[in-house]
Amino acid sequence: MSDAFTDDLIALLPNLRRFAMSLCRQADVADDLVQITVERALNARDKHDPATRLDAWLFRILRNAFIDMTRRTRTRGVTVDIHDTPEAITVDGEKHTETVLMLASAEAAIDALPEDQRAVMVLICMEEMSYAEAAEVLGVPTGTVMSRLSRARLAVARSLGIK
Repeated sequence: MSDAFTDDLIALLPNLRRFAMSLCRQADVADDLVQITVERALNARDKHDPATRLDAWLFRILRNAFIDMTRRTRTRGVTVDIHDTPEAITVDGEKHTETVLMLASAEAAIDALPEDQRAVMVLICMEEMSYAEAAEVLGVPTGTVMSRLSRARLAVARSLGIK
C-alpha cells in the first residue's frame, strides 16, 4: 500500500541514482547504494523530520552508505567487473559530435575533481540544493561548501579551457 512518504521516495530515485553515480562512477555499485538508501530510509522513516527536505535526508543516508561501502572495499581489496563494457555511441552530425565531446570533457573534468568537491558540485549544480542543504548532507559548514564549490567550478573551467 502506498503513502505520501513512499511516493516521495519513489519520485526521488533518479536523483539518488545520479548522486550515487557521481560518488562511485559504477552503475552496479550506484544501484546497490540506492537500494541500501531506500532500505535504510524505509526502516527509519519514523525518524525523518517532515519539516526538513526528504531529498537532503536521503542524500545524507546515501553518502553515509557510500562511506561505509568504501571502507569495506578498502579492507577487501580491488575487484574488477568483467561485465563492465562501454556503450557504443552513434554520432550523426557536426553539432551532435561537438555536444558529445563537450559533455564528455565536462564529465571528465568533474570526475577528475577530488571527491569532496565533486559531491558539492553534484548537490548544488545538479540536484539544485541550497548551500545550507548541501552542508547538512555532507556534514560540513556552509562556508566549506561554498569554498569547495568555488574551487570545483574553477577547476572544471580551467580543464575545459574556459578560464
